[in-house]
Amino acid sequence: MIKKRGYILYIVYLVVTMKCLYCSSATRVTDKREAPDGTRRRRECLKCKKRFTTYEKAVKKTIVVVKKDGRREPFSADKMKHGLVNAFMKRPVSIEKIDKIINDIEEKLRSKGKEVKSEYIGKMVMSKLKRLDKVAYVRFASIYMDFKNIKDFKEVISEV
Repeated sequence: MIKKRGYILYIVYLVVTMKCLYCSSATRVTDKREAPDGTRRRRECLKCKKRFTTYEKAVKKTIVVVKKDGRREPFSADKMKHGLVNAFMKRPVSIEKIDKIINDIEEKLRSKGKEVKSEYIGKMVMSKLKRLDKVAYVRFASIYMDFKNIKDFKEVISEV
């Protein structure tokens, strides 16, 4: 324990030793790199001297979406991407921009908490679409807001 200026700082060391896949002895890391799948570590056994590779990936906190009817289901970035791709169909917007929208929303959702209402997600998507592409905004709104008649379309178009 280290005490400094009235604050107590606790230092906790988490030591996890990776065991050799072949003889279950301790290993050491000989090389470490960032990879698309996470962190890649090349390891060598201290006893049998065999080498192997491990990959580490951080586990993301699961987000539960509370639907309008009260059902709960896990958040799906793929489901959101499908909806956005349909909204941007034949529009001059790249997949990279769609992925950026999804990543931004997912990041906000993770900071919000464990459970998030679907209406909150829909409003975030609509605000991003409104700034990026008006046609995609109207397309997404027509599904999200469940338009029943032409009057509903006119109201959304007048907002744009």
